[in-house]
Amino acid sequence: MGLRIGVVGLGRIGAFHTGILAGLPEVDELVITDAVPAAVDAAAAAFPTARAVADIDAVLDADVDAVIVATATPTHAPFIEKSVAANTPVFCEKPIAMSAEESADVARRIAGSEVLVAIGYNRRFDPAFSAARAAVASGELGFITTARSTTLDPAPPPMAYIAGSGGIFRDCAVHDFDTLRWVLDDEVETVFATGTNQGDPAFSEYDDVDSATAVLTFASGTMGIVSASRYNGRGYDCRLEVHGSEDSVAAGWDDGTPMRTTDPAVTFPSGTPHGFFMDRFAEAYRRELTAFCHAVTDDTPGPVRLCSVDDALAVAVIADAATLSLTERRPVETAEVDPRLTRTLP
Repeated sequence: MGLRIGVVGLGRIGAFHTGILAGLPEVDELVITDAVPAAVDAAAAAFPTARAVADIDAVLDADVDAVIVATATPTHAPFIEKSVAANTPVFCEKPIAMSAEESADVARRIAGSEVLVAIGYNRRFDPAFSAARAAVASGELGFITTARSTTLDPAPPPMAYIAGSGGIFRDCAVHDFDTLRWVLDDEVETVFATGTNQGDPAFSEYDDVDSATAVLTFASGTMGIVSASRYNGRGYDCRLEVHGSEDSVAAGWDDGTPMRTTDPAVTFPSGTPHGFFMDRFAEAYRRELTAFCHAVTDDTPGPVRLCSVDDALAVAVIADAATLSLTERRPVETAEVDPRLTRTLP
């Protein structure tokens, strides 16, 4: 394809994306930028095809074919809008913005544009998760009674990150919300959430929790259960279970699953536990960015659909409902917090 791709933001995930893009045959050149000069220097030294520029405006002025946005969450909305205004396809890491209301405003401002905008929810591109969706869609599981999605981090991120993360449901569990909504092809109607702190007391200082669970009721009647924690010392644990009236499937069970069996007759899982999301989902990230590159040059949908702005907005609504439920200790209907229903967008 010979694509020239801009990468804005070279922190942990931005540098990871840069490494993937540098290895894709579809990409010939990278144009990179970050507010931290050391991050730019490190990326430029690591990837000879990368050319450093001053900022996102310089990236867009470099005649790039597309932009990857991997900056801090408060910059996502303006950078998406800058890219759309420049008629440049953009792939932005989740979320669109800090809340569903802000996300809806972005959706409104770019409505009518034909520029490709994709939001980074990489689990869609994990082969096992995709197979679970296919099993649901085929009807072979019967009607779905319960779906469980789990995200357990091995250790918390720095508290400076937590301070601006928006809380565990908006920052961490959104991946589970997108996974369940996508796999089930169903919409959440009600959320009941709870959470607790047993680790660093600073979580409470930021009105956050270190471990949480949300029960989702879907329009079909399926129950979704989401579990998230910042403390899972054995490793990074991300799994999906889908239980139906005829059959059940699971994704995320492999030899690297960070679980220790207590059955003396069982040795599974026997491998080294996954250390973090970037090793567990390395292939999914590669597939996702490859799909984006192909979408830039070809309108034909791939086998897995990239997460759209509308999809990401629906996920933001679930996250807001879960956050409100956690705070007020009550079930919350998503219609109560959905800005598409609760206010008129100017």
